Amino acid sequence: PRSQSTVNRDMVPLRAALGMVLKPGAPNTDAAWQEALRPFKGADRRRELYLDRDERKKLIDATSIEARPFVKALCLLPLRPGALAGLKVGDFEKRTRALTVGKDKNGNPRQLTMPQVIADFFEVQVKDKLPTASIFARADGAAWNKDAWKYPVKDAVKAAGLPGAGSAYTLRHSVITDLIRARLPILTVAQLSGTSVAMIEKHYGHLVRDDAEEALASIAI
Repeated sequence: PRSQSTVNRDMVPLRAALGMVLKPGAPNTDAAWQEALRPFKGADRRRELYLDRDERKKLIDATSIEARPFVKALCLLPLRPGALAGLKVGDFEKRTRALTVGKDKNGNPRQLTMPQVIADFFEVQVKDKLPTASIFARADGAAWNKDAWKYPVKDAVKAAGLPGAGSAYTLRHSVITDLIRARLPILTVAQLSGTSVAMIEKHYGHLVRDDAEEALASIAI
């Protein structure tokens, strides 16, 4: 079953489309279509499961050969799985180590400059591929999608002995957490992740507060 937060996201365009052709019905009647499509409250709660770097390495090692490059990339960059799956070879510029993320939830293309160690990994993935090919493809050449990556990730989580709630989004959450703990500015993390500062503050603000407490303690006289 899909999570409530996923249902909320999927309902946004449906509510918008219906709102263009239908007037809200009278409350508490069969005509009140808008009431059935109300978003679940509190569904976008903070993601609690975090995998540290050693656990993520174990997960990568336990992943099938086919899915391993895709899963490793999720452990290297704070991208949504869908955005990563949508990357084409032409989105990666070897000379400048720049990666253009065009297909993402927010709909706005953005560019990341990757460190050499991550760029080297991407160079291996794009070798001998056409510019229109997917950087991360399945064995048959098709791009990854949520139905395709779900079970390889679940199988790897189980094989690595990690908490069963682990998913592709757990990896993104873990990378963002590490970036915040490395004291990267929230604005920069939001830009890298393709999300808003408000969302980063909502889900990761507690980490910043912890660091602020440590910083204040360090200057105590």
